[in-house]
Amino acid sequence: MEHIEIPYEVKLDAFTGPLDLLLHLIRKHEVNIYDIPISLVTKQYLEYINLMKELNLSYAGEFLVMAATLIQIKSRMLLPQEVEDPTEDEEGEDPRSELVRHLIEYQQFKDVAGQLTEQEKIWRDMFQREPVHVASVRDVLMDDVSMYDLLGALQEVLGRTEAPTSVVEITPDTWTVQDRINGIVERLEETPTINFSSLFDDATTRLLVIVTFLALLELVRINLVRIFQGDLFGPIRLSRTFLAGQGLDEAERLTESDGSDFTNNGGVNGNGYH
Repeated sequence: MEHIEIPYEVKLDAFTGPLDLLLHLIRKHEVNIYDIPISLVTKQYLEYINLMKELNLSYAGEFLVMAATLIQIKSRMLLPQEVEDPTEDEEGEDPRSELVRHLIEYQQFKDVAGQLTEQEKIWRDMFQREPVHVASVRDVLMDDVSMYDLLGALQEVLGRTEAPTSVVEITPDTWTVQDRINGIVERLEETPTINFSSLFDDATTRLLVIVTFLALLELVRINLVRIFQGDLFGPIRLSRTFLAGQGLDEAERLTESDGSDFTNNGGVNGNGYH
C-alpha cells in the first residue's frame, strides 16, 4: 500500500481557516449558501483535509472540528423527520441553519476587511514616505490564488495520474524536492510564465506529483515564484520573480540560507519519503 511520510511540515501564510475552505467549495460548485448540499460539501471538505494531511501541510485543529460538525449535520439530515407539534417551531429548524449563519457572518467580515485593505492602499498612495527598504514580494505571490485553489488544481492532476496498483514495483529512482525545485526553475529560465498543470507533464506517479507540488510551495515560500489566476477558478499560472540566468543560483542560496536540506530529507522512493 502506498504510504508517504514527509520529514518536514509546509507552513504558508496563505492558509486560512475552515470557513474559508467552505466558502471556497460553495463558490466553486456555484451553490446557494442558504441551501448547501451538505453531502457534496462534506465529501469535498474531507478530500481536502486528507490531501492536506498527505502533503503534511500544517493546519489547526479547527479544521477537524469543522469536519466533525459537517458529518454531524449530514447525519441529522439523513435521519427521518419526526412529526412534531406545529406550535414548536424551533424543533423543526434546518440542521444547516447555524452553519449558514456563521458563513454569512464570516463573509461579511471578510468583505469589510477587503474594503479596509483597499482603503489602506489608497491612503498609502496618497500619503507616501521615502521607502526604507524594498518591499517583500511575498505579499503578492499568491494575491489572487488561495491555497485551496492550488489544492483543487492538485486534485485534478492526481486524478489524471494512474491509480496505485496492488503490485509494489521497486525502482532505483529517487526524487528529491531539491531536484524538482531545480527543474521548475530551469523551465522558468526558458519561459517566464507557465501553466500549473504543465509542471506535472512528466509526473507519471502519485509520489512524483506530490514531490513536484512541494517543490512549488518551497519556491513560493522563498519568493522565487509567483502564482496567479486570470479568472475565478480559471487556469493557474506561474511566473518567475528572479532575473533570467540567476534562478538556480538564487534557489540554491535561499534554500541553504534557511537551513533547508532537501537532498537528504526530501528524497522520495517507492517506499515514501526518507
